[in-house]
This record gives sequence, structure tokens and C-alpha cells, in this order.
Amino acid sequence: MPITRNVAKRKMQQGEMALGFQVYHLRSIATPLLAAASGHDFLFIDMEHGAFSMQEATQICIAALPTGVAPLVRVCTGALDEGTRLLDNGAMGIVVPHVDTAAMARDVLRFARYAPLGERGMDLYARAARYSHTPKQEYLKQANQALLALQIEGSDGLRNLEEILAVPGSDVIFIGPYDLSQSLGHPGEIEHPEVVAAIERTIAVVRNAGRHVGIYADDAATARKWIDLGVQFIALCVDTTIFYRACKQLVADLRG
Repeated sequence: MPITRNVAKRKMQQGEMALGFQVYHLRSIATPLLAAASGHDFLFIDMEHGAFSMQEATQICIAALPTGVAPLVRVCTGALDEGTRLLDNGAMGIVVPHVDTAAMARDVLRFARYAPLGERGMDLYARAARYSHTPKQEYLKQANQALLALQIEGSDGLRNLEEILAVPGSDVIFIGPYDLSQSLGHPGEIEHPEVVAAIERTIAVVRNAGRHVGIYADDAATARKWIDLGVQFIALCVDTTIFYRACKQLVADLRG
């Protein structure tokens, strides 16, 4: 069996943009097929806010693998063990929210990477190892290439950003603009000058450190603004919002 390539990570390594959308409620194996048909590079399956069980998330991940769309899953901050299970069972990367310190970054690495980068519990018979079909050393090397995104979305994370970046082994620093706005005293005001300035500084620091930077964007216009500043990983909107906007426009076109 050939190794499944992580298109999102490869695009960033080649200096291109990786584009996906957040999946909150589309708990169907058709979701990655829709993402592939519409030209996306990854799915951002959200187990922090979305209504997913472990079974549902891993089934979507497995369904995504043949499509070329990389299945990535955001876990809760205190559920790093779920990240390990997801990586074992089809996820090609995990996103960990609210990483505020270098110590937290090291904990993520410990759970998500095999030695020498971490201490991830070893299962050489899991789906990620193609049920033992992949030679052991080849699998361990491949597994350590899973995309790992650390989410910076608070004032503590901003203050400790350079120390977090000094921890080796992560691929993307992902900015959460809404939680960041709350942390800076402007809840929900992601266009507030202080919030925008903080995001711009974060992008510059991450890029100068040679890491990829990602962000959530509500719409294409907002995404373009961040892409122009060097962001390569865009989670563009949420499944329910995409559906709502499309439905609203169709109804408006007919009723208008």
C-alpha cells in the first residue's frame, strides 16, 4: 500500500496555501468527498466545539484518506489522549487549542510524537500503520510527520510565543481570532485595532521563526488579508455557516 500524503502539509512546505473548512455538524463520510469536489486541501474536524464522538471523527478521517483531503482534528486542551487515538485511527494531524506556554507545547509534543521527539504510546497495528502492513520503522518515521498545529488564542500565548516557538516538532502556529479578541478585552471584535495588531505581530514572529502560520477566517475577504501577510493555512468558515449563507442567498434570489 502506498503511503497517504498529507496534501495540506506538502503545499505549505512548497510555499503554497492550504485551504480547508471547519466541520462542526456534518457527521457524514460524504463530508470529505464534498471537500475534495470543491477543491479543499484539508478538513478541520472540530471536537472542541463540534458535536462529534470519537467514532464519528475517526470514520470521517478514514473516509477522507482516499480523497486527497487531509483530515485534521481539533481536540480539547485537556484531551491530548484523544489526539493520540485520532492519530492512530486515521487523522493526519491534530490541532491543540489554548497553548499558552512552552510547557504546554512540550506536553503536546510528548503525546503526539514518537521518540526522539516525544513519548507517544506506540501502536504498530493501528489504522495509521495500515494494520501492521507498513514496516515498523517506516511507520514510525511517517507518523512523526503528522501535521501538528498549536493554537495561540490568548494574551499568555502571545506573551510566551517565542518560547513556544523554541519547542521543536510542531508545524503550524494557528491563531484563534475570536478567543484572542476575548483575551484582549474586546470579545467578538476581531476587527478591533488592538486585535488586528496582535494578529499581525504574531504572524510576523512565526514567519521569522521559519514556521507556518494559520488562522480562522469568516470569509474570503478576511482570508485574503491574512494571506497577503504570509498566512499559509486557512480554516475558512464553518460547515453550518457555509450552508446557511448558501440557503439564504438562494431564498433571497427567488423571493427578491
